[in-house]
Amino acid sequence: MTSYVALLRGVNLMGSTTLRMADLKAIAEELGLQSPRTFIASGNLLFTSRKGERAIKSALQAALTTRMSRDVGVMVRTAEEMARVASNNPFADGPGNKVVAIFLDEAPPKDVLENAKNVAGERMVLGTREIYVHYPNGQGQSKLRIPAAATGTARNMNSVRKMAAMAEEVA
Repeated sequence: MTSYVALLRGVNLMGSTTLRMADLKAIAEELGLQSPRTFIASGNLLFTSRKGERAIKSALQAALTTRMSRDVGVMVRTAEEMARVASNNPFADGPGNKVVAIFLDEAPPKDVLENAKNVAGERMVLGTREIYVHYPNGQGQSKLRIPAAATGTARNMNSVRKMAAMAEEVA
């Protein structure tokens, strides 16, 4: 049995994409995912399963598309991968709420940094399947655009560390 974290893209933003976390948990149970738990209302699901990442991602995306009548991006990581993302944070000296990991399905393209737009003090480093970004003035103030991150989903390092710890607990 493997412990996983599923990160949903673009739910509970501006009220137009509402998904109650109780509904997300119920979807996980319907899919046979074990011990589902949610973390904050931004689409974070922790669970265990014998299934592989791709099967879980596919099943969750299909169920969420049906439930929400629109495509919902889902990134899936094992507890071990989440712990690695937290420990590999190249901006560990920065406040956890101003550093994010943008989770992607695949390794980020090598030209991510050159193709970023409106860089104004933000620092970026490529990870395994993540892009780490330090927003010195906070993400809400930034005009930074990273085209390669358009299909990913970001979580700040406070949340990444907490979910890594929670995922380890349910393992």
